Amino acid sequence: MNQKLVSLTFGALCVCGFSFSQIKTKKTDTPVAPDKTVSVQIDSISDGKNLAAIEMATVADSLSAKTIEDLQLASEIDQKWLDELYSNELFDSIYASVTDLKYDAVDYPELPTDTLKARLHKLSSKTPFNIEYNESLESVIKSYLKHRRNSLERLMSLSDYYFPMFERELDNYNIPLEIKYLAIVESALKPRAKSRVGATGLWQFMFATGKQYNLNVTSYVDERSDPLKSTEAASKYLARLYEIFGDWDLALASYNCGPGNVSKAIRRSGGYENYWNIRPYLPKETAGYLPAFLATMYIFEYAEEHGFKKHRPEFRYIDTDTIHVKQMISLDQVSELLDLPMEELQFLNPSYKLDIIPYVEGKNYTLRLPRHAVGKFVTNEASIYEFVTNEMNKREKPLPQLFESETKTTYRVVSGDNLGKIARQFNVRVSQLKQWNGLRSNDLKIGQRLTVYRTQPTTSASKSLANASTKSTVQSSTSNSSKTYKVKSGDSLWSISKKFPGVSIQNIKDWNDISGNNLKAGTTLKLSR
Repeated sequence: MNQKLVSLTFGALCVCGFSFSQIKTKKTDTPVAPDKTVSVQIDSISDGKNLAAIEMATVADSLSAKTIEDLQLASEIDQKWLDELYSNELFDSIYASVTDLKYDAVDYPELPTDTLKARLHKLSSKTPFNIEYNESLESVIKSYLKHRRNSLERLMSLSDYYFPMFERELDNYNIPLEIKYLAIVESALKPRAKSRVGATGLWQFMFATGKQYNLNVTSYVDERSDPLKSTEAASKYLARLYEIFGDWDLALASYNCGPGNVSKAIRRSGGYENYWNIRPYLPKETAGYLPAFLATMYIFEYAEEHGFKKHRPEFRYIDTDTIHVKQMISLDQVSELLDLPMEELQFLNPSYKLDIIPYVEGKNYTLRLPRHAVGKFVTNEASIYEFVTNEMNKREKPLPQLFESETKTTYRVVSGDNLGKIARQFNVRVSQLKQWNGLRSNDLKIGQRLTVYRTQPTTSASKSLANASTKSTVQSSTSNSSKTYKVKSGDSLWSISKKFPGVSIQNIKDWNDISGNNLKAGTTLKLSR
């Protein structure tokens, strides 16, 4: 037995020795570091020989990359002709004011506390909301009046287009009409507004909630940005929340943070069901949500008493109508055929993400147009679709076959540019500019370089591109010369900008230090820097 034990022990020692020799061999056979790595000579503890140690390069953590840049770029875009009413700036400022709402006392002697109390009491008697005076609400109202006057005037003008469609849908579901002011707090009346967490549209639906209320999202369409469909969905959702809580203040709070967070706040408060009593237990953004809503409601209802002046909107809802499309069509084709500015069509049709209206069997996709253009479209419908078919067939060809390298030019984006303006300048389409430059949105950055191809036969294309280049050069060379225009009766910033290609509304405002949209006949305007 002892002899067998000795034999087993001896065998185990042999195996260990063999394994050690294998490990040692691997160490001595360490390959030399590649040429592209940095080697540092160190002493090996085992045998004293020098081995090559690879020094690894530091890789930046992708999660530490700053993404705020995108918002900054968006804010720098010189918006199109309706920038005064429809811009990211409004949405960003509204979002910031709700999430970082301050309740410090504001000196605003134009609105005495007693007057505010009387007006709030009167407003409360007309609405189902608990509009009671408190110092926090007074602070928010006075802060808005003092610091957000210009933004609110612009929103009041834009509301002339959106509020009629909101009121119709809200009334269909027995929702208080004052809920229309919620869209201002949610999105600043920007249909394509998108929050940091992905909520989209006038009523800021998340993807899952939108699907739950039949808001379809595809590569072409985002119905969360459709004013009518999203308002109907919001009405259904708010009606359901009111059934749960039986209180409109709590329904609004739950619209922002979810019913679960509101019920938790009720528990933590000891069972209170009044918004102002559970507010300390709500998420920070929701705590400022209802005060922002009530302050907005107050200012809109008493706008005249506070001297607000509405700018006349470019469109009223009643002055537009829709057409069911019978085949795929792009907004730039409609713009070309009906002689409508691309920016108008984008404003009226915000749910089409790529500015293309698809045609899908069983789906009804519509094109909204100014009323004066509807008849023109219907009368020429057959020829319009024939033109579109021919154009679509051309676009299906591979890019290298359509355009050769010598037909390409590069354009540098300047202040006041937008895709529609550049497309008109080079006699091409917006969709072509987006295709050539891999653009998924309409946003441009000053100094950005765009590739432009000529699309006509070589002879005429050369002339077209040469004319466009010459035009650009002339505009550039005359930018420092003194070009002026005398305002006539009936003129507007929009009509004047149309008379001078390359000059936007914002250019005219900047060059003449104009803050509003009103012009006085006889005024001489500078039309260059």
